[in-house]
This record gives sequence, C-alpha cells and structure tokens, in this order.
Amino acid sequence: MKKLSLTIMLLLTMAVVAACGNNNNNNSATGGNAAAEPTAAATDSAAPAEQNSLEAVKASGKLRIGTEGTYAPFTYHDADGKLTGFDVEIAEEVTKRLGVEAEFIETQWDGIFAGMDAKRFDTIFNEVSITDERKVKYDFSDPYIVSKAVLIVSEDNEDIKSFADLKGKKAGQSLTSNLGQIATDNGAEIVSTEGFNQAIDLLTSGRIDATVNDGLSFLDLKKQKPDIKIKQVDEIAEGSYSAAVFLKGNDELVQAVNEALTAMHDDGTYLKISEKYFGADVSK
Repeated sequence: MKKLSLTIMLLLTMAVVAACGNNNNNNSATGGNAAAEPTAAATDSAAPAEQNSLEAVKASGKLRIGTEGTYAPFTYHDADGKLTGFDVEIAEEVTKRLGVEAEFIETQWDGIFAGMDAKRFDTIFNEVSITDERKVKYDFSDPYIVSKAVLIVSEDNEDIKSFADLKGKKAGQSLTSNLGQIATDNGAEIVSTEGFNQAIDLLTSGRIDATVNDGLSFLDLKKQKPDIKIKQVDEIAEGSYSAAVFLKGNDELVQAVNEALTAMHDDGTYLKISEKYFGADVSK
C-alpha cells in the first residue's frame, strides 16, 4: 500500500512539473511576440524624414511668391486688372519649369521682408537688389536683373556727353537717392524732385539740364514713349544686381530656381521677356 501511494504521488508530481514546463514555454513564446510587436509599432509610428524646401514646394503643388503688384514695369496690374510685369513673367516661367503652379501674394514693399520672415512666401520676385546687409539674413538666386545709373539729357543737348560735364549744370534728383550723390560728386547743381517721372517732366520742359537715374526706368519709358525727346549719354559701368530672395536653409529650392533661370537664358526665353518690357537684355 505504501509503495502504491508513493507511486501515485510520484506520478502526480511528474504531471505537475510537466504542466509547469508547458506554461513556462508558452509564456516564453508570448513574451517573445510581445517584445517584437512594440518594435514593429515603433517603426510604423516613426516620424517621416523632414522634406527639403524643393520637395515641400513640389508636394504642395505651388510656389508662393511675394511681390508688390504696384511697381511697373516689374510687377503691376494691367488695364484688365491682371497681375503682370517683368518679374511676374520671369517668376511664372521659373515656376513652370519647377513643375508647380505660381501663387502670387501681393504685399506692400514695407512689409515684404516681414512676410518672408513669417514664411508667408517661398520666395520674393520684386527687383530686390542684392546687398551685403540682406545677404546676412537671406539667400539669393543668381541675378536676373542688372540696373545701372545713367545720365539722361534732352535730345538736342550737345553740351553734356558724360558725367564730368555735369559741373555747373542743373540736375533733377531725389534727395534721398544715391543717384543724386553721383550728380553731386560731378559738380551738378541739384534740383529736388520726387522721383523719376518728375525729373523727366522737368527735363522735357527745359527746367533742368539733366538727370542721373535708373537705366531700367529709362528703357521702360522709351519703350512706352519711343518719341519722347530725351536720350542717354553715359552710364556707370558697375550696376546693381537683383535676384529672387529666399530664407536661409532653402538650398535645394535656390538651386532649382538657378537651374531654371540658366535654362531660360540658354533657350532664349529670358531675352524674349526682357525685350517685351525693356527692348533690351537687362541681365547684363
């Protein structure tokens, strides 16, 4: 009887041990799956890599462009109210070559850089001059406009042929412009004007002898009024370069815009737009 009892107890003990072994195996397998599942979940929920500036523009399907819309012939509204101009057409062509749509956001000049800082635009096309001060905070595309100071006189004036001939002559100039300083440096008597148009009015009416002014404005005027009785007799060799503006860190987008501008020069598209507005190539 004792032997039978011992045999039964031994069999029961073995059964319990076997059951425990099976439970441990099951827990181990379950634990392995539990450890694997969070790893997969963590992989699935990982944040995607941040898009670069060009990828972000292409993903949105549009390039947001800051511009004034009140600055002819660069960016303005035509008789039908459509936004147009030299900078507008250049920006539209660049955007088309990027494979996206152009979205123009019109902003007054005084607030255009604040709009860029607030990331309301991806870029600015508005005849923005490249300066050392601006380059500290912003990146620029390759220049697509060169503006030079020119000396303008009446068509029948034979006395003034160079800046040096301004000595003792009346020059119509804005007092806050560096163009006026050129006239002053060459000995001119300054007659204050409110801008280019008033200077031209004084010149054509014979109240001044000359004006030192923006070469692009002169080309635009001659394009609009080819019969106006004025002429350009001299220019400053070194010009002011203008380009598209970007926030720093948008290298891929800047590179893509530069490639588009280069292609436009190579296939004649740039020259076509330039001659439409100025009758000349204003990139050099």
